[in-house]
Amino acid sequence: MATVELRFSAQPEHVRTARLVAAAVARRAGVEEAVLDEVRLAVGEACSRAVGLHRSHGITAPVRVVLADEEKIFSIEVGDEVPSAGAGSTAVSGGRGEGTEEVDTEGEDEMGLAVISGLVDDVEVSSTDDGGVIRMSWPATSFAVTP
Repeated sequence: MATVELRFSAQPEHVRTARLVAAAVARRAGVEEAVLDEVRLAVGEACSRAVGLHRSHGITAPVRVVLADEEKIFSIEVGDEVPSAGAGSTAVSGGRGEGTEEVDTEGEDEMGLAVISGLVDDVEVSSTDDGGVIRMSWPATSFAVTP
């Protein structure tokens, strides 16, 4: 399993770099060309969401992106360090616990999650005291030649 980890400061201009890296690693992992735009867009949404959360909560820690090429699966995790209101809570298609975000950013957060869930069939959103993670995965073909 090959893994690439990317950390970047919570600045919107770094989201484009994360998108480009994700597309390059996905292509190398064997994700179909037709799906690469979805990967790029989903990573862009997840990273933009994480950047927005960091900035709105005054967190200076970097946003973390982990890209993993497992057998027949390409997965991406985008992590932020904004703690949830209900520690240990996990949601498959939801956001943070209630009350952790300002009212004006809550709608943007939900919209970003809706876009991601529309682009990715296998997505999981979780949040703990340490922060949140969006896990996304796509089918990939192995480039290894089998006898």
